[in-house]
Amino acid sequence: MAALYSALEAGRVGIFESPTGTGKSLSLICGALSWLRDFEEKKQQEEARLLALGDGGQEAKQQLVSEGAEPPGSRDAAGEPDWVTEFVQKKEERDMVDRLKEEQMKRKKREDHLEKIRHNVQLKYAAKRKRSEEDETKRLLQLSRDILSEGAGVEQLDHNEEDLILAEYESDEEKKVVSGLEEDDDLEEEHVTKIYYCSRTHSQLSQFVREVQKSPFGRDTRLVSLGSRQNLCVNEEVRSLGGLQLINDRCMEMQKNKHDKKSDEEMEGKKRHVSRAVCPFYSYEQMQFLRSEVLVEVKDIEQLVALGRETKACPYYGSRYAIPAAQLVVLPYQMILHEPTRTAAGIKLKDQVVIIDEAHNLIDTITCIHSVEVSGSQLCCAHSQLQQYMERYRKRLKAKNLMYIKQILYLLERFVAMLGGNVNQNPGCQAVSQTGTVLKSINDFLFQGQIDNINLFKVQRYCEKSLISRKLFGFMARYRDPGTAVKTNRENQKLAGLQNFLLTLQQGSDKEGSLQSPAVEAEHDQLRTASPLMQIEGFLSALTNANQDGRVIINRQGTVGQSSLKFLLLNPAVHFAKVVEECRAVIIAGGTMQPVADFREQLLSCAGVDPNRVVEFSCGHVIPPENILPIILCSGPSNQQLEFTYQTRDLPQMMDETGRILCNLCNVVPGGVVCFFPSYEYEKQVYAHWEKTGLLTRLATKKKIFQEPKRANQVEQVLAEYAKCIKRCGQAGGQMTGALLLSVVGGKMSEGINFSDELGRCVIMVGMPYPNIKSPELQEKMTWLDKTMPRAAGQAPSRVLIENLCMKAVNQSIGRAIRHQKDFASILLLDHRYACPAIFNKLPQWIRERTQVKPAFGSAFAELRKFHRGKSDTL
Repeated sequence: MAALYSALEAGRVGIFESPTGTGKSLSLICGALSWLRDFEEKKQQEEARLLALGDGGQEAKQQLVSEGAEPPGSRDAAGEPDWVTEFVQKKEERDMVDRLKEEQMKRKKREDHLEKIRHNVQLKYAAKRKRSEEDETKRLLQLSRDILSEGAGVEQLDHNEEDLILAEYESDEEKKVVSGLEEDDDLEEEHVTKIYYCSRTHSQLSQFVREVQKSPFGRDTRLVSLGSRQNLCVNEEVRSLGGLQLINDRCMEMQKNKHDKKSDEEMEGKKRHVSRAVCPFYSYEQMQFLRSEVLVEVKDIEQLVALGRETKACPYYGSRYAIPAAQLVVLPYQMILHEPTRTAAGIKLKDQVVIIDEAHNLIDTITCIHSVEVSGSQLCCAHSQLQQYMERYRKRLKAKNLMYIKQILYLLERFVAMLGGNVNQNPGCQAVSQTGTVLKSINDFLFQGQIDNINLFKVQRYCEKSLISRKLFGFMARYRDPGTAVKTNRENQKLAGLQNFLLTLQQGSDKEGSLQSPAVEAEHDQLRTASPLMQIEGFLSALTNANQDGRVIINRQGTVGQSSLKFLLLNPAVHFAKVVEECRAVIIAGGTMQPVADFREQLLSCAGVDPNRVVEFSCGHVIPPENILPIILCSGPSNQQLEFTYQTRDLPQMMDETGRILCNLCNVVPGGVVCFFPSYEYEKQVYAHWEKTGLLTRLATKKKIFQEPKRANQVEQVLAEYAKCIKRCGQAGGQMTGALLLSVVGGKMSEGINFSDELGRCVIMVGMPYPNIKSPELQEKMTWLDKTMPRAAGQAPSRVLIENLCMKAVNQSIGRAIRHQKDFASILLLDHRYACPAIFNKLPQWIRERTQVKPAFGSAFAELRKFHRGKSDTL
């Protein structure tokens, strides 16, 4: 906490490592919020001093003037008369004093308002009653409209009688809402100094918020949780769409309908199209009430959604209104790292503090966020949709709109041509003559695609300002169903052609995706249903990166529909640089941050951060040294050297040796044993070999065997059965002593899953999980690093990258076992290469300090038996 406090005070960039179970979250909360509290106190004291000086200075000035102390006609060094210089200085002082007074008033007003809500229960009841009244009014108004619509036309009246009819009534409040005048000064509120706390998943953020609630700061901290529409939307009709892109599009469409709503009800009595629906939760007044409730009491995502349902206010937008006044903003780190998302959410980083937790894969995250892939099917579909849109509204579109639409159509045409196809033919039926993967620099791609003469910055800006992808989505939603097509014959033919073409696209895509899993197919269905142009906009935006910072991967498969264009970001630092430049301090934290060289060199150094500004802090684990036994095993029971390279790991003797090691371990280790393999394919191969040799049957006498599933939706079920089996075996006390879980490094169970206590008494790492160096993306990254980075300790940067990727994955996996102070486990690394100093030094310090290197299996097995028997006796 002290190290964190001093880093924030000095405005540093900190890399903090604190193993799971050491109270990392609580330390981050207490250290950061203590600093914020002290900072605010100092700021208020300084304001009070300046205000006092300002008032005192004016009195002193009046006294000097009355005494005639100033010599007339004197000048300063710049040649200006003293009275001019003094006037300018005094004006600046007065402006500063006025600004400070205004800030004080705003702060006092905000604090009084929140205090009033906190302690005045009647206000809550009044707001609830008002909502009930509004609901009742809406219900009665709708009933009246239904009755009117059932009437047999409008009765003709005499001219004199027309004057007796009441005019359409609209209250002042309704006018205000319709005209958009409801916004008050609160939306222009200055952003107070705050801490942005980011983590990887919503569940991790909810866990952090619960820690804040339990902490000494839980009552007085103004905290707001941000999330995606998928997590925060309370409109069941929109939520039921499922896909994030579909939810976003529908939400924006409903907002547009609300803003476009006219005060005179022209369409009253007529059945409206479903796309004209407005969201009942998007009410400014209710969202302001929700905002105040959020700032009064700390709430996690689930509580925020419950409050939104209760108050009939949108939590997604209501929480955003609370950002300026909040002291602690909790959000997924994609929202901080992606500048357009940051801007859209109203996040301002200037002079603020950012804490990025679970940051071990920060570099990969930034790379993934800014890398975009578009398929041939999406390109053809977007071209067809946009072509039909232009034909339908050609006479209504202005010249500039037509110009940009034609430019986008030309770009789509050239992109498909780069894949070897024709944009006007079904991509699922067009075979690609030259299959394979080609990497190009951005400039080469633009030049060879004959699109280097188009200003992509202008096209990108046009897409942002015109919202063309959303218009296209609305157009498709309107004309997807043949029954809703417009009446003119020619246009009916065009739209029927569009529908038939889209149907063939879908059928073609279905054929090409038949080999994929249902989950992937469902995802592709959602992408097809949502506007494909939105994905393509992301690709166009990526092409505006500097030539040296990225590459375009042209991936040509069997058909054009299966082929794709992908932008690969090589330099993540360009996107992280703005965060570091704007913020007062940035803290990158995690349970396992080793090796930290990647953060320093690839991220901070390339982002232009002064090395003197970077501070590193790593704390040991809270468990006693005798509670962990890490062993590097160099050879197996039959003296077979353990070296799991791509060339040797498939040998039957290597797989047999691994099986013998596991059989021996399962005899002495109680409870759960988790064994990590480098890949799903290798785990499958070893499992099949053990099944054939009968070794699996021997293993199954001691431990029930579970395999990690490939599908994410099956992980919970496998884990539950694994835990249940261990508990049952522990209680029964028979020959079966627990369970063995065969997992995969980088899979669903190597991150974020706790194998605490009996669930993970021994973690085994089979071989070294080096990434696939034949991958074109990785090869390009390695080449780029060798060109741009200096050699470290005689090693090429590309070699360091490979080792670091491997060891980050290892450290994440073996860290699953020890989860709290009283936990204990053994860790077995099966490969003699772990003993090499370059690799060994990349293990976490708390594991490295206690690791034993065992050349032979006998001594290692004796140590393991002694460790687990000793622990069983003390339990």
